[in-house]
Formats: sequence, structure tokens, C-alpha cells
Amino acid sequence: MRKRTLGRGLEVSAIGLGCMSMTGGYGSTPERQDMVRLLRAAVERGVTFFDTAEIYGPYANEELVGEALAPYRGQVVIATKFGFDIDPVARKPRGRVTSEPGHIRKAVEGSLQRLGVEAIDLYYQHRVDPNVPIEDMAGAVKDLIDAGKVKHFGMSEAAAGTIRRAHAVQPVTAVQSEYSLWWRRPEEEVLGACEELGIGFVPYSPLGRGFFTGTLAASKTFDGGNDARANIPRFEPDALAHNQALVDAVTGFAHGKGATPGQIALAWLMAQKPWIVPIPGTRKLERLEENMAAADVELTREELAGLDALITAIPVQGARYSEDAEARTNL
Repeated sequence: MRKRTLGRGLEVSAIGLGCMSMTGGYGSTPERQDMVRLLRAAVERGVTFFDTAEIYGPYANEELVGEALAPYRGQVVIATKFGFDIDPVARKPRGRVTSEPGHIRKAVEGSLQRLGVEAIDLYYQHRVDPNVPIEDMAGAVKDLIDAGKVKHFGMSEAAAGTIRRAHAVQPVTAVQSEYSLWWRRPEEEVLGACEELGIGFVPYSPLGRGFFTGTLAASKTFDGGNDARANIPRFEPDALAHNQALVDAVTGFAHGKGATPGQIALAWLMAQKPWIVPIPGTRKLERLEENMAAADVELTREELAGLDALITAIPVQGARYSEDAEARTNL
């Protein structure tokens, strides 16, 4: 697979792999060994960039990624995240964000152990903590970098001004935020700040949490106990039925290119900037291979303009998060 560079020197595959769903969150929890095999299949097919977090599970996702990628130490880039208060005994979140320097120092030790690495390739602040000065948080990560426990610093769902303040303390290599054909807020300020400062951008949910795969029926319902989409307004029945027009339009465009709608959604993201690296998640080998093939889909200026006009003409119904989840972002 082609490579792209995040920040000033972190080279990764042009498309990464988001690992969150491999330990639950989007329906039933898959078999662990199936996911180990999938992660290793991804490496064998050219993926070198893997995304996890201590809150996924909690802890279970890092443990899975650590086990699966153990044979490929030095060949892959693993990104993980800190920033949530987790009960280490019950392995359950306590419901608040925290980026206190003391917490970060403890969190990194747990992630290093679970991932089985001596240094974390890319360490993101998962959510901005409004109670901790951003300079203090960035300073704590700088100390970890100086100590050799972290190689690169990242931020997630942070506003442009917040990114600038953190970058002044410790250069930021990558910003991770939701960005897709149906969520384009990063275009307003964040992408401009990243370009100015030389920071890479990593879109999560680049396929709209499965929406742009074209496999979700307009009548689809989600299990509130096992699927995070059950609590997302744009996946409520009326909204999903309304939004189907958007995926239908992208599907029609994709057919004209001999591609799938998911591949078009990924190719569109990569066409925005050469330092954008999407991290679609999947639990299926065929979907992994489909996503990887998007790196070879080229969109002309005329096609990009046509696609922009197409999606702009169909307003999305429903918010991307519940009010509580949106309040945790810094945008």
C-alpha cells in the first residue's frame, strides 16, 4: 500500500485500521482469535497503522492489538489514547475525562504493558479535559517523549485554538477527529490549523459508522445494549430513512467509477489533503480488502466537484452524537 506522512516524519500506510469494534461496541463481540487473524492479515496486506485506546473495552482492545501485532514489532505504528477515568479493578469507565499529569503518567504505563511495547508510537489525548490547562497536558506528554516512553503526540476532537496552544509546548504529530462525507466540521478551522502547523489529520468513522458501506437498510434498527449507534440521533429510524438518499447518491456515483460507495467515501477523504490518513474499522476480511483498495481510487477535480455538489444537495438529518457525547468534544 502507498504511504503517507503524519506531522514531520511519522510514515504510515495511506489507510489505517481502526480497531475499536473488534472488542465490541457495534453489535455482538467477535471471537478474539478471529480478530487476531484479521489484524495479522491487515499487516500482511500492507496496513502499517493501527488505532486503539485504553477506554476501548476498557483495556481489552489494547490487549488484543498487543497480542496480534507482537510478531510485527518495529514494522507497524500503533496509536493509542489516554484521557478517561477508568476503574482499573472493575475495568469500567467512571464517566469523566481526565488529563491530569499524574493520571497520564499512570495511564501510559498500563498502555505500554498491554501493548507489549517499549514506547508508544502515537499517543493521543482522547478528549480535551476542560479542568486541566492544555499546556499542562502537553507538558506531561513532552516529559513522556523525553523519557522515551512515547514517540509522537496526538490530540482528538480538539479545536484549532486548543491545538495551537498544545503544539507550542510539544509539537503535535496528528489530530484525530470525525470527518466524512456527512460530517465536515473539521474543514471550518481544524484542517487549516493542521496545514499551517504541519500536523497530520486522521479521520475516524470515515465511513459514517458503516453508513457509507451501503449495507445498512433504511429500516435498520440497533441493539441499544450492544451497538453505540442506537444512541446516535442520525441513526434513529426517521433520520436513517431520510439519510438513505445520501448513500444512494454516493452509490450511484461509485458505480460510475467501478467502485463501492465505501471506497468513494475513503478516496474523497484522501483527495482532500496528502496528509490525511483515514482509519476505517471492520471485523471482516472482505471489508478490510475493500477499504484498502480505496487507496488506488483516483478522483479528478471534476469528480470531486461533482461529488461535493451531490452531497451538499442532501442535508443530513440528526446529530452525529448524543448531547452528552458531543459535550465531551472540544469543537
